[in-house]
Amino acid sequence: MSLEKVREDLTAAIKSRDRARADALRLVLAALLNAEKEKRGEKLKEEEVVGVLSRLVKQRRESIEMYRQGGREDSAKQEENELAIIQSYLPAALPEEEVRKLAQEAVSAVGATSAREMGKVMAELMPKLRGQADGKLVGQIVKELLAG
Repeated sequence: MSLEKVREDLTAAIKSRDRARADALRLVLAALLNAEKEKRGEKLKEEEVVGVLSRLVKQRRESIEMYRQGGREDSAKQEENELAIIQSYLPAALPEEEVRKLAQEAVSAVGATSAREMGKVMAELMPKLRGQADGKLVGQIVKELLAG
């Protein structure tokens, strides 16, 4: 995934008059350009692009939850559409069984035995799962492993 790909897709969305897709791609492009600017113009590496997209996904999920709590279903639907578009640029999500297996390996690697060591396990695990698993799911699985 690269800036060029997002630009091409944005141009295609504008030409096809797909306003929702174009708006979402503008958000993605702006976030990627800002991240590149923070690096003083250096090209973003693949894992950095995934990190930026993962943050956008997390923001959308939080917004959806807040809109639903506030009874604003129309805004939640718009955020869901943006979420789907952003997720299409991320690597495919890992199945829960694979996440559980990697979490178990991380617990063993760190030697964690209690829930107090959850931070160590997460620090070991999350770089491997960035963009491929929801942080809440990973946290829940690690808690289960450390509690049981």
